[in-house]
Amino acid sequence: MVQGKTKGLHSKVSSSRQAAKAAANPKKGKRYIPPKKTALVRQASMRQSLTAKINKSIEQQMVSAASAGKLSIMKNTLDAYV
Repeated sequence: MVQGKTKGLHSKVSSSRQAAKAAANPKKGKRYIPPKKTALVRQASMRQSLTAKINKSIEQQMVSAASAGKLSIMKNTLDAYV
C-alpha cells in the first residue's frame, strides 16, 4: 500500500476563496434603497425627472456652444500644414 499523499488522487478544494474575496471587498459607492411611502415615491420621481431635464438642457447648451464658433483647436494644426 502506498503511504502518504499521491499525486492527483486527492479531491480539489471548492472555490470558497472567491466568496471570501467578494465579502472582503464590497462594492464601492452609496447604496440606494427605493422609498416605500407614497410622498417619498412622488418626491423621488420628481427629482429624477428634474435631473433628466437639467442634464438635457446642459447638453443642449454645450452642443450649441460647440457648434456656434470655429474650432480653435484645429486652427493651429491647419497653419502647420500650409
